[in-house]
Amino acid sequence: MIGNMKPLEILLIIAVIVLLFGAKKLPEMARSLGKSARILKSEAKAMKKDGESEDAAAAAAAATVADPVQPVAPRTIKAAPGDVTSSRPVTEPNRTAQG
Repeated sequence: MIGNMKPLEILLIIAVIVLLFGAKKLPEMARSLGKSARILKSEAKAMKKDGESEDAAAAAAAATVADPVQPVAPRTIKAAPGDVTSSRPVTEPNRTAQG
């Protein structure tokens, strides 16, 4: 569909977008979209990394008999890579055997 458009039609569409949203809002909207994409990417990467580490931890626990009480460092979720102002600790439920 875009391949059939002529340059004049593309310029007309861009002009309508600028008129609708205003020239001041467009850079702000683009920045916000980029920031959201970075946050989504970092969260997806963190979830994948957590899944791999949980699988490795489960395999290691099954292979060897470990000390039942091991200190665990708290995990931290960051909103964006390098953004330390919005870092917050994550609380997880205790995984103890109850019977």
